[in-house]
Amino acid sequence: MAYISTVNTIFSIIFTITGLFYAHFVIFAIAGLFFKKKFKKAKVQHTYGIVVAARNEEKVIGNLVKSIRSANYPQEKLKIFVIAHNCTDNTYQVCKDLGVNVFEYNNENEKTKGYALKYLFEQIKQNGLDEGIEGYHVFDADNLVGAEYFNKMNDAFEATDKQSIISSFRNSKNFGSNVISGLYGIYFMLGCKFEMLGRSVVGCSTRVSGTGYLFNKDVVKDGWNYVTLTEDWELTADQILQHHKIVYCDEAELFDEQPTSFKIMWRQRVRWSKGHLLVCTTRLKDLLKNLFTTNSRKQLKGSTYDYVANILPFCLILTFFTVLQLIVTLFAPAFTNVSFGFALLSWIKSFGLTCLTAYIGGLISAILVFVCERKRIYNVSFGKKILLTLIWPLFLGMQFIIDVVALFQKNLGWKTIPHEDNTAIEDLTKKTK
Repeated sequence: MAYISTVNTIFSIIFTITGLFYAHFVIFAIAGLFFKKKFKKAKVQHTYGIVVAARNEEKVIGNLVKSIRSANYPQEKLKIFVIAHNCTDNTYQVCKDLGVNVFEYNNENEKTKGYALKYLFEQIKQNGLDEGIEGYHVFDADNLVGAEYFNKMNDAFEATDKQSIISSFRNSKNFGSNVISGLYGIYFMLGCKFEMLGRSVVGCSTRVSGTGYLFNKDVVKDGWNYVTLTEDWELTADQILQHHKIVYCDEAELFDEQPTSFKIMWRQRVRWSKGHLLVCTTRLKDLLKNLFTTNSRKQLKGSTYDYVANILPFCLILTFFTVLQLIVTLFAPAFTNVSFGFALLSWIKSFGLTCLTAYIGGLISAILVFVCERKRIYNVSFGKKILLTLIWPLFLGMQFIIDVVALFQKNLGWKTIPHEDNTAIEDLTKKTK
C-alpha cells in the first residue's frame, strides 16, 4: 500500500506541475466570461483585398460572395480574389460568372490551402491588382459574413494602427444540422469566448484560427510562406516571433460550415493534430529562445509563453505520464505484498476519478457556451443542447486518441473537406432575429 501511495503522490505532483503550466488559461476564461473588448469606430474605411482558397466549392462559393456584397461596407473598397485550386468541378466558372477576380491553379503535389494562397498572392502582385489595397481578409469558400463584419474588422484594424492581425468571431452556419456540427459549433465558440476574447482583454496576443482574419498588406510583401497542413498556426508563431500582436474582434461575426460526419471530423482533426506537431517541431526552439532573450519585448513575453503552451502536445504529455503511472503501479507486487489485481484496480480508481473530474469540467464549459452565446446560436432545440452538452466532454476526450494517431501517422496529405450547405446569409439573419 505504501508503494502505491508513494507512486500516486509522485504522479499527482507531476500532473499538478503540468497543470500549472496551463493555469493562465483560467485567467483567459474568467476575462472572456466577465469582460468585453470593443474598438472605437474608425475614421476611415480602408481598402481591402479578400482572398479565398476554393477547391471544389461550386455549391457554396456563391453565397460567400453574395454575403460580402450585401455587407454594409463600400463595395468599391472590397476586392475579391479567388484561387480555384486542384478543382474537378465548376468552381472557376462559377466565380467567373460572379464577376470576381479568379485564378486557376492545378498541382497534384501542392494541395494545401497554403500553396493555393501562395500562388494567389503571386498572381495578385504580378497582375498589379494590389494597388490601393491596405490589408487582406482571408476566408474559406464555405464562409458567410455578417452585415457589419467589415466595419467591425476595420475598426479593429485602425485601432491597432494597421499593424496587428485581426481575428474574428467564428460562428457556425449549420450549428443545428446534427450532433457532429453542433459539437464543432461549441468548439469554436468556446475558443472565441474563453480563449481569444480572454487573451485580448488581458492584452495577450491571440492566434489565427484557419479563417476569418485580416492582416496588413506588408505581411505578404515577400509572398505567402505558409504551406503546411496548418498554415494558420505557422503564421501565428512567426508573428509572435516578429513581436507582432494578433488581436481578436468579437463583434465581427463570421459563419463557417462544419463537418456533419464522423469520418470527415476524424480526418480533419487528425490533420490538425499532425499540423500542430509539425509547428511544434519547427518553431518551438525559436519560441523558447525568444522567451528567454533579454532584449525581446517584455510585453510579448506572455504571448510567447502562451503560444509555447499552445503548440506543446499537451494530450501526448498527459498520455505518456498516465501510461507511465500505470506501468509503475503494476510493479507494486514486486515490492509489496499486494496482488496484481489490487494494483490495477488502484490505478483504475485514480484514472476514473480524473476522467470524472474532466467530464464535469467539460459539461460546465458547454453550459457556459450555451448560456453566454445564446443570442448567436440558432436553430438548436433545447433537447439538442442538452444532448450536445452531455457528449461534448467526449468530443474533447477524443483528442488524446487523435493525437496519438497523428503522432504515428506518416505521409498525411491534405484531403478535401466537402462543403454542401447552401445556407445564405439572409437565412441566418431570419433565424437569429
